[in-house]
Amino acid sequence: MTHTAVERELELRLVLSPERRIAVPARLSYRSDDPYAVHIAFHIGSPSPVHWTFSRDLLVEGVFRPSGHGDVRVWPTKVDDRTVVCVALSSPDGDALLQAPVAPVSAWLERTLRVVAPGTEGAQLGIDKAIGALLAPAGGDDARFGGRTEEGGGDQGA
Repeated sequence: MTHTAVERELELRLVLSPERRIAVPARLSYRSDDPYAVHIAFHIGSPSPVHWTFSRDLLVEGVFRPSGHGDVRVWPTKVDDRTVVCVALSSPDGDALLQAPVAPVSAWLERTLRVVAPGTEGAQLGIDKAIGALLAPAGGDDARFGGRTEEGGGDQGA
């Protein structure tokens, strides 16, 4: 099965205080072989980017209304007469509030929804096929009974 990736480079704003924000380059990533998740890599000047993964549904909902709780919360708001999507991240290492322009985030999400439509994510994982392969008899014998059928064969009474 061929998998598709949808990526977008984007500049986010890390909110340090109500008056101060700094630019943070980031990459939004979505992969059809991980259909429930979105991935964000923040390039913060360290040798390796900081990665966060969370539900695509959370981000889709957060573009329109407050969504999420705990480690990841997303909501729309206005900043300087521009609509932005706020993403609040919480970890043992600290908390961060980021703002992203809503238009490019929404456009990127639309692309991911065309790759894997909502409600079809499970089909991308191939779980039904894998379960079928596990439960299928191997080579005509019933593999569940060591190559013997349940009714006959085997060393009964030996």
